[in-house]
Order: sequence, then structure tokens, then C-alpha cells
Amino acid sequence: MNEPEKIDPRELSPLALAFVGDSVLELLVRQRLVEHHRLSAGKLNAEKVKYVSARAQFREEQLLEPLFTEDELAVFKRGRNASKASVAKHASPEEYRASTGFECLLGWLYLNGQLGRVHELFETLWQQFDPNKT
Repeated sequence: MNEPEKIDPRELSPLALAFVGDSVLELLVRQRLVEHHRLSAGKLNAEKVKYVSARAQFREEQLLEPLFTEDELAVFKRGRNASKASVAKHASPEEYRASTGFECLLGWLYLNGQLGRVHELFETLWQQFDPNKT
């Protein structure tokens, strides 16, 4: 991933940050799956969903939250508390809000040029998160 154009994340809404963060996580998961698995596109997609669904992101955030800095926790909470008109079909409102907060944090880190931190959190997630556990 290349450094993004300089955008001041403070000028963006939490939902705009989550929009970017969703793509950041999706790209990292897709890249890792392709690097480590020789599967058909359909099977790759099925594996990807285990990491990027609202329910999975809720569990990922719970795993990573103890590692968040004070600033990261504030950004996560800002995203979590952003009002949403809709909720995912297969997630509770709590799971959906937390997944939005997690995406918001990833978007904020990415747009702040903190790719090292994004990769650090992702590596921890990849090593410790069991997508098959409910």
C-alpha cells in the first residue's frame, strides 16, 4: 500500500473514516489470503468474509482494543458512537457499532500515514484471531 495523499482526517466524519478503513482491512485480508492460499476466487471470498463481516470485526476489535493508544481509543469511540441509519443483517447493533469504530480507526491511521501501525495491528489480528470461532 502506498502513502495516501495528505488528507486531514480531523476534517472527515467518522463514517467517512470508516468507509476508508473498511477498504484498508479488506485489502489487507485479500492480500494475505492470496499470499497464503491457492484457492478459487469463490473460496477466497468465503474466507475473506470470515474476517470482514461486522461480527468478525467486533471480535477483532475486542482482541486489539487493549493495544490501542489513548488517541486510537478516542477515534474508535468516535466511530462507534457515530449514528447509523442501518444495521447489518447478521450482527447485533453493538457488534455493528464496534465494527464501524474499528473501521474508523483503520481509516484514521491510514489517512494519517501511519501504515506501520496499521500493519502492526493487522499482524496481531492475523496471528491471534480465529475466524472459525464464534
